[in-house]
Amino acid sequence: MKKELKLALLLLAAALPLKAQDVIVKGPDGNLQVAVTCTEAGKAVYSVSYKGKQMLENSPLGMNTNVGDFAQGLKLTGHEVSKIDDRYSLERIKTSQVHYRANELNCFFDNARGQKMQVTFRVSDNDVAFRYTLPRQGDTGSVRVMSECTGFAFPDKTTTFLCPQSDAMIGWKRSKPSYEEEYKPDAPLGERSHYGHGYTFPCLFRVGENGWVLVSETGVDSRYCASHLSDAANGVYTVAFPMPEENNGNGTVEPAFALPGSTPWRTITVGETLKPVVETTVPWDVVTPRYTTKHDYKPGRSTWSWIVWQDDSMNYDDQVRYIDLAADMGYEYILIDSGWDQQIGYERMAQLIKYARSKQVDVFLWYSSSGYWNDIVQSPTNRMDNSIIRKQEMNWLQSQGVKGIKVDFFGGDKQETIRLYEEILSDADDHGLMVIFHGCTLPRGWERMYPNYVGSEAVLASENMIFRQHFCDNEAFNATLHPFIRNTVGCMEFGGVFLNKRLNRGNDGGTTRRTTDIFQLATAVLFQNPIQNFALTPNNLTDAPALCIDFMKQVPTTWDETRFIDGYPGRYVVLARRHGNIWYIAAANATAEPLKLKLSLPMLPAGEAVSVYLDDKKLQPQCKEQKIKSDGTLQLTLQPQGGAVIVK
Repeated sequence: MKKELKLALLLLAAALPLKAQDVIVKGPDGNLQVAVTCTEAGKAVYSVSYKGKQMLENSPLGMNTNVGDFAQGLKLTGHEVSKIDDRYSLERIKTSQVHYRANELNCFFDNARGQKMQVTFRVSDNDVAFRYTLPRQGDTGSVRVMSECTGFAFPDKTTTFLCPQSDAMIGWKRSKPSYEEEYKPDAPLGERSHYGHGYTFPCLFRVGENGWVLVSETGVDSRYCASHLSDAANGVYTVAFPMPEENNGNGTVEPAFALPGSTPWRTITVGETLKPVVETTVPWDVVTPRYTTKHDYKPGRSTWSWIVWQDDSMNYDDQVRYIDLAADMGYEYILIDSGWDQQIGYERMAQLIKYARSKQVDVFLWYSSSGYWNDIVQSPTNRMDNSIIRKQEMNWLQSQGVKGIKVDFFGGDKQETIRLYEEILSDADDHGLMVIFHGCTLPRGWERMYPNYVGSEAVLASENMIFRQHFCDNEAFNATLHPFIRNTVGCMEFGGVFLNKRLNRGNDGGTTRRTTDIFQLATAVLFQNPIQNFALTPNNLTDAPALCIDFMKQVPTTWDETRFIDGYPGRYVVLARRHGNIWYIAAANATAEPLKLKLSLPMLPAGEAVSVYLDDKKLQPQCKEQKIKSDGTLQLTLQPQGGAVIVK
């Protein structure tokens, strides 16, 4: 009775007899199933099950537009099923070679006025992606989407792992939302979000003993806004558009596109364990490149003075020290952060870039996204928000041999802002520049859509550890969340691996790092981003353990394969990544007690020795050889807020 009441409240008639049998599509292995139907009340709904267990109950479909209501009075008039078999290569995601196999279901609906809407579902073994397509409506060639009723109805036993959407125009210089709020693990289904605006993608749910569900979206470009989930009503979360106040009130919250046209894809990843969640490639499976490039963009490692030495380091001499550090480490890049235009200047920056290139180090430069939507004073400002000025700036960058830019402080998800992301990427590619975004939205398939895109922050990242001890105290907790949530759906430019014990220039003041050195090494593997701006400092060459520096000289930033080994969000994580023929298995413990693990490692040869980086009982780093047992297992003890890395 409770279930019928819930559905009646949300769907207004879901408990009534159905007009026809469900239209069903399954994944290639037959375990994942999507059922679609229309109720007698004219509501389109879908449900998802895995191996016969309900993962999503009847959930609403549809949208309301300025050309017609496609949320009620619907009739399911027909459907088609086809197969998809696609292979692609993409070195900037968690696995370099992808074979995507799915069954596609196209459902055709008419509304009360006879207007047509198509809903496309693609179902692979563990992923569902779906979107709406509208044809041209007579002489009407464009549409404005007023709202979506797209929803996700979870069983009552579900718990949540969610990041709240912040208020608009709060935070540093009124630059939020920027996907930097704190997660709450194992929260009750339907608990109100901290700010009352719902939750940012991706959203992780545990459906009791049935398994796990990850909800997100992909394929968002200048033709739509970025969305998030509303607070739940009776267990149902719905797709929500940006708040009117975002970007200082500039731009509409209602996305618009030309007809015929489609919305972005909403994605659902399902599994009995967290393995499909960690290993999913659905954000890239269902999108296509927006443009081709003539440039050869190279991933790599970078030094970055600002993260520890802060604003005062943005001077010529300190940047020379960080260029030398990059050269000593064999790193490909240096990121020179905000204030360089004022504290170094364009003329001396040209000299600095020339010096860096003489050391075989290439340069990324920081920019504010700027414009009329926040109060940011960090410079360069007002260079990236205007196409004419932006191209002039990029001409200079290209002439100096700069390889990339980091653009910061966006503060909104409106279509107008998504258009700015795309324009920056497109113009940058014209000038051979890679792009990192900070203070920004979640990337939504952008690694495949834009060939020069190399990372986004969109997470409570390393800089917060500098600002408040609270974030140092919670570093391990957050680090054991990201491989299961944020980093599963896109590159995560975290800026980690601190080997300073104290997070200031002299390693003698400021906030105190709580995690071990080996924990820090593990994050270099756990956090995936093709350009890694590590938080190493020049003094680490002499005051950090040599085995840590040697490891950081060798660790790659691109991966050919990623596998889930073990873990639970917010408690601990064990993840395996392969680069070429070398496996790196990284582990981190966020609990207050030693954690004994017996790891099954079938990718490593039984009986052979592997290198194990581990904390001893005094939390000092060590590297030793250990043999994989004949059954393919290896036993480890992770110290509290400690870690391990196995290399073979």
